Amino acid sequence: MKFQPLGKRVLIEREEETNKTASGIIIPDNASKEKPSTGKIVEVGNECEGVKKGDIVAFAKYAGSELNLDDKKYLILNLEDVLGIIKK
Repeated sequence: MKFQPLGKRVLIEREEETNKTASGIIIPDNASKEKPSTGKIVEVGNECEGVKKGDIVAFAKYAGSELNLDDKKYLILNLEDVLGIIKK
């Protein structure tokens, strides 16, 4: 299934959460963890400037709306909720 955000919105796939600490301790799934506030842009709206598909971005913690497509969870964000692009 394909989803095209409208206007100044982006479709984000959150980065996977790390289930192991740096020292090798495994964190159980039921432990209270915050959702990551970084992800990869999957689609961009027709009015978006400055970001493109494939960019890894940081976004506001409580921003956006969740969307399930093909058994995957995505996040739809207004472009103004994207805080910046992470470059490696």
